[in-house]
Amino acid sequence: MLPQLGSVVVESVTADAVVVVTAHTRDGPAVCSGCGAVSDWEHSRYVRHVADEAVGGRPLRIDLSVRRLYCENPGCAKTTFAEQVEGLTVRYQLRTPALQRVVDAVAVALAGSAGARLLGVLHHALTWASVLNCLMRMTVPDRVVPRVAGIDEFALRRGHRYATIIIDAENGTRIDVLPDRRKETATAWLRDSPQIEIVCRDGSGSFAQAVTEANPAIVQVADRWHLWHGLAEAVRSEVGAHSGCWAKVGPPLREGKRAATTRERWQQVHELLDAGVGLLDCARRLGLALNTVKRYARHAQPERLVRAPQYRPTLVDPYRERRANDPAVPVTHLLREIREMGYTGSANLLVRYITQGRVEADHASLSRRRAAGLLLTDPENLREDQRTLRDQLAGACPEMTTLTTLIVDCADLLAPAEGNASKLTQWITRARAADLPFLDSYTTGLERDRDAVDAALTLPYHNGRTEGVNHKIKLIKRQMYGRAKLPLLRQRILLN
Repeated sequence: MLPQLGSVVVESVTADAVVVVTAHTRDGPAVCSGCGAVSDWEHSRYVRHVADEAVGGRPLRIDLSVRRLYCENPGCAKTTFAEQVEGLTVRYQLRTPALQRVVDAVAVALAGSAGARLLGVLHHALTWASVLNCLMRMTVPDRVVPRVAGIDEFALRRGHRYATIIIDAENGTRIDVLPDRRKETATAWLRDSPQIEIVCRDGSGSFAQAVTEANPAIVQVADRWHLWHGLAEAVRSEVGAHSGCWAKVGPPLREGKRAATTRERWQQVHELLDAGVGLLDCARRLGLALNTVKRYARHAQPERLVRAPQYRPTLVDPYRERRANDPAVPVTHLLREIREMGYTGSANLLVRYITQGRVEADHASLSRRRAAGLLLTDPENLREDQRTLRDQLAGACPEMTTLTTLIVDCADLLAPAEGNASKLTQWITRARAADLPFLDSYTTGLERDRDAVDAALTLPYHNGRTEGVNHKIKLIKRQMYGRAKLPLLRQRILLN
């Protein structure tokens, strides 16, 4: 049960609140910790109290009598030395190596107060400061500088201070944490790492310039997720610019008092605007907030403002048909009938369901974000009704048709393959020939970082693992409530 005691002589075991094992070392030669010479010339004995992993839910303490011996090497700086038992004692340590591994693992995973609380559950009492000391004493393993590196920034204090994480882009191993995101710091680190041949990064111009200055021969690879994200932003803007073309696409808008009021207010706002009245004066005359007037003024058609609420499923949904058959039925009668049919919800839920107009409308009108999402989603991942709606959006006007085709072709380019660089040139030419100003701005950004974009579309490397490490860093920061200084944060990042 306790293999670490195999090399010592156990004298007694007492089990109370703490399991105490009394033992002593065997006679024989021991190795000097100073020079490595072997000696069996005993000087004296003393007792070490070493904590070990808990046994049976109780702390375990080993009272071990060890020898102090004379070093027989005249040239050794030590006159005497204390013997160590492999697997049981370490110099200046009050824990066995097995327990120290547990403490180190808890310190790396939780640090401070949380680590101390967990160790208390494991029957080893330590203060939060002791846990942090154990963490900071741990040696960060030497990292081999990779051939393919990933680099990205992360916030120490969002909007104020940032640091830089560098990893092995092929396996996700953390390599180093730089204290800031300045170009000079990254350049110096890259110059000291000539083994790096490829660097994966996002669209940061600072890191791009740092890599170029450190070694122009390094191949830079842009992050494909950021390429798609930039396209999605441009598509959302284009879809919003052509909202008048697809405004009436999709399920019919809900009619009712709210929709009538919306149309009436839109009419009033636009009549005043056409008469030359300013936005602020419109708000005063109509008794509306200025932002509300601006929202009405932005839309050329009132239908774009009519919104039918979209609700989550509730306990009332299975009994909608009873209400539809007799809309005038009193709520109390309806509640009694559907309870007999199995309704388990409250009367308040039923009243709110009816008051909000849930029975009359199920769908929200199409928003710009949803329309762009349908165009950006692979048709294979859409339901039949969503594919129909997507086709309607694509055919709303020639520009929307061209935009849909360009989205599909760009998505095909994001699967790395030889020849994608020339295909990207053709795609950019077609995008610029179309009357799509937001997409034209996106292509300008691609051309500005063209070499890195070409590498992203032709090489299998990416910055996904770096983004994953960034998410892990956010978790570590939250565990420490954002109070850790960079040395402690760096220690946890590199040891996790």
